[in-house]
Amino acid sequence: MSATTGKKKGGGFLTRQAKAKDKAIEPVNEEDLLRKDVVAPEDVLRLNKITDKYLCPPEANVYGIDFTRFKLRDMESGAVLFEVAKPPPAYDSDDEAEQEEIDPHAGRFVRYQFTPQFLKLKTVGATVEFVVGEKPVNKFRMIERHFFKEKLLKSFDFEFGFCIPHSRNTVEHIYEFPPLTPDEVDDMVQHPFDTRSDSFYFVEDKLIMHNKADYAYNGGT
Repeated sequence: MSATTGKKKGGGFLTRQAKAKDKAIEPVNEEDLLRKDVVAPEDVLRLNKITDKYLCPPEANVYGIDFTRFKLRDMESGAVLFEVAKPPPAYDSDDEAEQEEIDPHAGRFVRYQFTPQFLKLKTVGATVEFVVGEKPVNKFRMIERHFFKEKLLKSFDFEFGFCIPHSRNTVEHIYEFPPLTPDEVDDMVQHPFDTRSDSFYFVEDKLIMHNKADYAYNGGT
């Protein structure tokens, strides 16, 4: 069955920055969240460090949401910084042993390597393309939290809105990077992959996907 295509870009989403600085937020323990039946947006906003584990299993994505393309570009120059597309699915194998060896967390973690110049950028556009399965997706929301060591660099909060079943969607999120001191930049360059992020995806305020990434900024040095 061919998918209905729906394209969302630019003004097709709301951008909200987490309001942790506006009022005191009591931190929450990761282990407490792992015991919850439903993890909500306000829960992950209370985390004060990167998570060690995934807060939901891959099976929580009952909507068949699959990210198929990702691109980063510098908003000032328009230069493409990173781009990757998911290859088409391979034919199913009849070898059960081979199927059992597949990592259930495959595709949930990405490692990025950039040059130190990346840390001097002010605004980056992240274009994501994703497909939706048989169910409609309402109140699709992403909260992404970036840490360096134990320090929260910034939280980003985006709403995708409503996605129709069997749709292919394209959205560009605008990331405004926090200002960094020269000492902070040097520290991040000297400690590759100590900069990490958690990306939490919610449908109707219920966590259905959790992806992770880490970053190095020593490329080309």
